[in-house]
Amino acid sequence: MSEKKPKRRNALGRGLGALLQDAPASMPARKPAKALEPINAIYEIDLLNIEANPFQPRTQFDEESLAELAESIKVQGIIQPITVRKISERKFQLISGERRYHASKMAGLLRIPAYVRTANDQQMLEMALIENIQRENLNAIEIALSYQRLISDCNLKQEDLGDRVGKKRSTITNYLRLLKLPPDIQAAIRDGKIGMGHARALINLENIDLQLHVFKQIISQDLSVRKVEELVKKLKDKKESGGEEQSKGKPQLSYELKQVQDKLSSYFGSRVIIHNDKNNSGSIKISYLSHEDLNRILEILDL
Repeated sequence: MSEKKPKRRNALGRGLGALLQDAPASMPARKPAKALEPINAIYEIDLLNIEANPFQPRTQFDEESLAELAESIKVQGIIQPITVRKISERKFQLISGERRYHASKMAGLLRIPAYVRTANDQQMLEMALIENIQRENLNAIEIALSYQRLISDCNLKQEDLGDRVGKKRSTITNYLRLLKLPPDIQAAIRDGKIGMGHARALINLENIDLQLHVFKQIISQDLSVRKVEELVKKLKDKKESGGEEQSKGKPQLSYELKQVQDKLSSYFGSRVIIHNDKNNSGSIKISYLSHEDLNRILEILDL
């Protein structure tokens, strides 16, 4: 019985551009899989013979968007081939094109056009991350996480990373700084509730309580970036920082009271400071930035 081989199609172009290197336009018949070289030719591959990319940095795909892509594929077919690597005689693994792969399955296709590459695990991760970064619909947190993985998992320096993705080092640094923000703020950036300008202003506040305090104001009052920058400047000018008032000869809070303080800050959307004396008596201070902010707090207290 003759060996089953992927059906070859004529090349449709470079596709992934810089991610695909120049290579021979054809390959010898029945060449062993271990000797497969990077090529510019496109092959039709059974979808059942393709595995998902274990290094895919994006784990969630919008179902509605996938369905729209599937309908487009039914009408237009696959315009941009996916990229795979060969891992055995009849098995391939995705390098890039995860959405096209899933949408093609939804569209009922049995085969899909693909570039075949040779790549080790690190190259797989790097190509998947770079292809992911180049997508237009990524949010700032997804981009930041991809940059972080390229630096940590692919051992790239920020200068090298900038060359790979065509960005200035300062741009990459600004994205990486987003990962230092509290989870609530990162989630808001990811969900589009606040923009990159808001986030960059919040980063200038070193204290997490203050960051959360201003973040709550952004959400509740729909503050512009300029207004947030003004608030941040005002807070920095006052040199307010977490625990500063407690450091003036006052006992440090226990872990339990610190948790209560953080919960109160989150509940009121304002900076809350608990003072605890040696005899376990104390006080709670709730900060506000304006009369509007005070009225908001009073409404929460139902006063």
